[in-house]
Amino acid sequence: MCGIFGIIAKEGSTWKPALLTKTLRKVALLSESRGKDSSGLCFRSASLGKNLILKGDIPVSELIRKEEFTDFLKKSISFSNGVLNHSFCVIGHARLVTNGTQLNPENNQPVYKDGIVGIHNGIIVNNDELWTKNDDLIRTYEIDTEVMLAIVRKDLSAGHHIESAVSRANVSIFGTVSTAMLFEERNDIIMSTNNGALYILTNYKDILCFASESYILKKILASGIFKKQLGDVFSIKQVPSNSGYLLGIDDFKCSTFNFKKNLKYSQTVNKDIKLIPKFYDTQIKVFDSAKHNRSVLVDIEAIDKNENFKHLHDDSEYSWDRLSQLKRCTKCILPETFPFIEFDEHGVCNYCKNYKIKNNPKPIEQLVELIRPYKKENGQPDVLVPFSGGRDSTYTLHLVKEELGLNPIAYTYDWGMVTDLARRNIARVCGKLGVENIIVAADIHWKRENIRKNIKAWLSKPHLGMIPLFMAGDKFFFYYANKVKKQNNIKLNIWGINNLENTDFKTGFAGLTPKFDKKKIYSLSIMKQIQLFGFVAHQVCKSPGYLNQSVFDSLGSFASRYICPKKDYYHMFDYYRWDENEMETLILDEYKWETAVDTNSTWRIGDGTASFYNYVYTIVAGFCENDTFRSNQIRENMISREKALKLLEKENRPRFASIKWYLDIIGLNFEETIKAINKIPRLYDSIN
Repeated sequence: MCGIFGIIAKEGSTWKPALLTKTLRKVALLSESRGKDSSGLCFRSASLGKNLILKGDIPVSELIRKEEFTDFLKKSISFSNGVLNHSFCVIGHARLVTNGTQLNPENNQPVYKDGIVGIHNGIIVNNDELWTKNDDLIRTYEIDTEVMLAIVRKDLSAGHHIESAVSRANVSIFGTVSTAMLFEERNDIIMSTNNGALYILTNYKDILCFASESYILKKILASGIFKKQLGDVFSIKQVPSNSGYLLGIDDFKCSTFNFKKNLKYSQTVNKDIKLIPKFYDTQIKVFDSAKHNRSVLVDIEAIDKNENFKHLHDDSEYSWDRLSQLKRCTKCILPETFPFIEFDEHGVCNYCKNYKIKNNPKPIEQLVELIRPYKKENGQPDVLVPFSGGRDSTYTLHLVKEELGLNPIAYTYDWGMVTDLARRNIARVCGKLGVENIIVAADIHWKRENIRKNIKAWLSKPHLGMIPLFMAGDKFFFYYANKVKKQNNIKLNIWGINNLENTDFKTGFAGLTPKFDKKKIYSLSIMKQIQLFGFVAHQVCKSPGYLNQSVFDSLGSFASRYICPKKDYYHMFDYYRWDENEMETLILDEYKWETAVDTNSTWRIGDGTASFYNYVYTIVAGFCENDTFRSNQIRENMISREKALKLLEKENRPRFASIKWYLDIIGLNFEETIKAINKIPRLYDSIN
């Protein structure tokens, strides 16, 4: 979920300080796309006999402009007579917050534990269980990386070889782990991964650079920073899933190891390792930005345990008794408040009468033939699977890897509304499948500020047709999908879009009539797009608060969604029948999916916005996405109308824990916002 990077240059090599500095800055800046919440670096100063750690709750682009960065860099490079007097080694981290708020310096990386300095990309899902299992270890921080370092040190002290200690720690971990570690008592660096999200660039002689994505190293190589010396041959290689590299920093000897083949206990106890002599010491310098308005991790489960929402569950806000009395289609469950709905003499709505079966896939063999030209025989990734962490994209990634036999990269765009639960489920799936996950992190603080301003503008003049503006920022998902494909020389996309999730009511409230024969659920004709722009312009005139910093973000999002070219991509569920029971069995049993604390549903639980906008729709209009989804299932003969109504009664209940998480992270008061929404006139109050 983050970006890790580093540079190692051998003692006696002719790599000049200016070049090493330029390379470090470039690889750090390129890695920032994977996380902007905090950053850190560890400089291994051989001349001082110290590891010098610099970190703070700021993006790495800010960190490398600090005087402390320049100072530590100077203390780490010793160059005279045209050669390095000591080996040069720096490892770094660009963090997207998961476990542990970045406002606590101890939770930012690099992490120092028991004489080991480590950087870690991923999430250790079974973090708490590992601490319980290893009850002889002392936990100091919130961050999950700590337990991995503690277990490695425990096994080193017990006499395991370094490869064995790292392997044993990795096989005990559930989740994703790509890491680099330095040790106070030895001059080696370990680089390892359980899902292949780690790449190295080296001439195998005297310099090595590593990063979380191959594209980053390609940019380094293409920049011409590394001028080839006589006989130098540089190459970029992926560290395979469940394996690692051990590099001697002094002698530059490099060996590979496999986790499953290196679990054997060392027969000869290494006393030096057990005693941990302090050849190196570690000095930590924390840069505190004092800007405590950046994205902060908020735990929905903690909110659920510590907040009492009972006083909010009353008939003035949500009453199933009242909503169940609405006139509903006699075939599906859409109510009379649904935009442009009409009922015939039998009470059947026009949405049912115009419905065409969607869950009727073509033979999977057709997809197999379509993707055949894209398959690569050299082991390189051949398909990009957009991976939100939801159940449909999880199932799609599983099918692509296990059934179609492709070598996928899972791509995630985190715009600030991917919940920590979704991130943990992403780690579960990618770790188990051994699939690289490329995450593109937006400026999350800026994105959340945009949402806050638009919701405030909306509350002054609420209109249901403007609610999609709250989610506009996530549409850059499509732009970055194309970008990641190019960066990784991939042409093929396979999406997990579920056609049963069609939500025409969102544009319906903006005055756009439904188009029953559209081929894709999110498509809009040119005329409909113009009509939508006209509606938005009218609402902006009524509430000028919409004219804020988010305007360009919203316009860019619109272009990304509707204008960006879409080539070489297929939808999995056009060729594979969507089955909710089959899907839930897989994600819960095979991947041990974590579910939400405030709903029994597995749908939309990783999307931080859904609980909020569905609350608004339900309170004001008497229905939400759940009604349209269950209605489509009825039309597909997947569930009965009676079952759909029973599910709806539970699924439409307010998810106050998730709503509070959402409002907290965008900076709106929970109680005040809920009260303001509850005062909006209901569409069904005037219906007899």
